[in-house]
Amino acid sequence: MSRRAFALAGILIAALGLGVPASWEAAKRSLGPLDLSFVDQGSTIAVDREGRLLRAFTTQDGRWRLPLTSSDVDPRFLDMLVAYEDRRFREHTGVDVRAMLRASSQLARNGRVVSGGSTITMQVARLLEPRDQRTGAAKLRQIIRALELEQRFTKTQILDLYFALAPYGGNLEGVRAASLAYFGKEPKRLSYAEAALLVALPQSPETRRPDRAPEIARVARNRVLDRMARAGVLTRAEADQAKAESVPRDRKAFPALAAHVTEAAHQAEPQKRILHFALDARLQASLETLARENAEKLGPKISAAIIAIDNATGQIRAQVGSADYFSTERAGSIDMTQALRSPGSALKPFIYALAFENGIAHPETILDDRPARYGLYAPENFDMKFQGQVTARKALQLSLNVPAIELLSEVGPARLLARLRNAGAEIVIGGDAAPGLAIGLGGLGIKLKDLARLYSGLARAGDVPELVGRLDLPKPAAGQRQISEPVASWYVADVLRGAPPPANATNGRLAFKTGTSYGYRDAVAVGFDKRMTIAVWFGRADNGAVSGLVARQVAAPVLFDAFSRVPGEPEAIPRPPNVLISTTAGLPPPLRHLRKDAPKTVAATAVAPLRIAYPPDGARVDLGIIQGQISELALKAQGGALPLTWMINGAPLGAPDARRQTTWTPDGAGFARVSVMDAKGAIDSVVVRLE
Repeated sequence: MSRRAFALAGILIAALGLGVPASWEAAKRSLGPLDLSFVDQGSTIAVDREGRLLRAFTTQDGRWRLPLTSSDVDPRFLDMLVAYEDRRFREHTGVDVRAMLRASSQLARNGRVVSGGSTITMQVARLLEPRDQRTGAAKLRQIIRALELEQRFTKTQILDLYFALAPYGGNLEGVRAASLAYFGKEPKRLSYAEAALLVALPQSPETRRPDRAPEIARVARNRVLDRMARAGVLTRAEADQAKAESVPRDRKAFPALAAHVTEAAHQAEPQKRILHFALDARLQASLETLARENAEKLGPKISAAIIAIDNATGQIRAQVGSADYFSTERAGSIDMTQALRSPGSALKPFIYALAFENGIAHPETILDDRPARYGLYAPENFDMKFQGQVTARKALQLSLNVPAIELLSEVGPARLLARLRNAGAEIVIGGDAAPGLAIGLGGLGIKLKDLARLYSGLARAGDVPELVGRLDLPKPAAGQRQISEPVASWYVADVLRGAPPPANATNGRLAFKTGTSYGYRDAVAVGFDKRMTIAVWFGRADNGAVSGLVARQVAAPVLFDAFSRVPGEPEAIPRPPNVLISTTAGLPPPLRHLRKDAPKTVAATAVAPLRIAYPPDGARVDLGIIQGQISELALKAQGGALPLTWMINGAPLGAPDARRQTTWTPDGAGFARVSVMDAKGAIDSVVVRLE
């Protein structure tokens, strides 16, 4: 700008500053309304449940312009900025007339700019309406806009605009973007040296960029520190100590946590500035590191996925979609928590839950682990050995295949499949054939996210939660999705808590199950306690086989490591009412062994088929519970071989009875499953609603 133009601008500033109404209003009208739409054209950011940054996205023109307010900035930086740029910022009305006249006088005497006269408000005006020309007219425009800004906004709001728009070199705009790029941290806590550098950069952002001109940046920073010492903002010792700090010489990568889910959300809502997730940024970062490090140990092309669910709320606390989002070798862009993969043996707990629920078995029921054939299908155990007679507890803890298929043949694969789907899981079976017994050993496709959700249901007394990924979207409607009843769910949780842990863990801390798919393509481990459910997967995204990919050796140790990163100690699942704690010998006779030789129906000439005559299935029975006077529920059966064992929600109702009728007093209103088993193992069940 020429000396004459600068002097003219100073005179005009003085006139406006002294309050010439006609001049002010005329000039304001000539410029038209102030356009603030530029402020809203910033980066989209994804934040976690506490507002911590997960990931940021550039603007459409490729700039980093992250939202920020004064409360998110280190107060030391704020003090330095005002002291260095505009020490009368709190007093003036947008234009510091004294500073402008002083600058004009110095220019006239020295023939060069000695000190600037722009206020922070004027700098904001220039950032809102950038002009390449440095003329008196441009300066006058800034002045008018500054006065207008001061009329419309508070001082704090003006600072917020500066913090969001100030240039810091390259495509960095705003204090937050600069702090993350140069220091790798939020501007909430800055050292004196870092704060001084952020004060110095906007004056000449390209020539002072520390990643390109670190020495020039250091000189500019130290100049700020020296002035702060003279102004009393810092002591001389503090300034000297800050000057000894090195200047960052490169730009750091912006956070990219939960890349798969944040990318999907941004694509769905590109105009939304803040995406609020239920994730925990610290846990997310820790589990991403855990997945990446363990996948790298397994070799190239191996990917990994981890998902953590808060059982109380259904909120997703971490969702790691791959070992490395940016790795093409590992197909990192594919979210493996959403991919259909084989769960291996990880579905066995739901077979047992269904058997426990229907009174077919109890954790202490004796099962046969010996060669068996079901038509053309002959299941074998993973180690190709047999244990003989084992309890259901031991069979599930050791993940024996033969007893699991024996139970599945009793409950029926179609019934298991219906239960999984009704609980909200997306299940895919190859071909058009009816589901066979092989689904119990992983002969189907399921998403890791759905598998974790089903296990979370076991931790919640059978109630499968609706998953919550975002906190800024309407909460999913609460559904009534049951994977099993409370007693059966607790039986499974109690059994799995006693499963032998991997070498890096101690026994009894988590209920967990592993699954290795056919051909060593998938290694899955899912664990839960009262608070959290975590599911882990390893394999190749292209479904290729991986030699030695055994879930117990690969996925289980990572599962326990993941749980160790969750604050607090694991909590056991609370035991519900009506749980039968017993040894095998103490069970009702029909529950001591799984009676394979007992037909479920017999000819009319022998014993009539067993069925419950009352209450009928689906009935609503008024027992006066709502009025506070609970009556007994009559239970009647027809047919079957005596004695009969009645069960409520999977728990036996007393000892076997030679009669075909009995009564039961419920403890409250709600749904109840009533089952009856005869001496030969035949069973019938109904579900009633008690009121």
